Amino acid sequence: MLKNSLKTSLLIAASLTTISGTAHADVNAALQNICNIVQSDDKGELRKKMKKVQSDYRLKLQDYYAGVSCSGNSLIRTAMLSNAVETGTLLIKKMPKKDLAKPENDGKTLTAWVSENGLDASPIAAVLKDRI
Repeated sequence: MLKNSLKTSLLIAASLTTISGTAHADVNAALQNICNIVQSDDKGELRKKMKKVQSDYRLKLQDYYAGVSCSGNSLIRTAMLSNAVETGTLLIKKMPKKDLAKPENDGKTLTAWVSENGLDASPIAAVLKDRI
């Protein structure tokens, strides 16, 4: 009896590990072209992508924002470097204020990065300053 319950527990644990690994790979596939969408300033496509990820995987932007890197930059930084005002503005409005003020993967906040790169005159930087 004990052997059967142990086997059942191991089987359930193994299947849950497989499912979570598959779900993680699916989210990565769903987010695969998000950098191109941001760079091309396609607000409608970005909105659809974010809505699909939220409905399929129950993830909001702040849940996967830190895990997405576009040539070493975050999504908002990519929008600023590409002068993608529409998508950059959408990303800033969708992120919680407290997350916008946090340091990113390189340890710099968005506002510090904007100042260092001379992007203070960017319309996206203005939206960021108003939001923070």
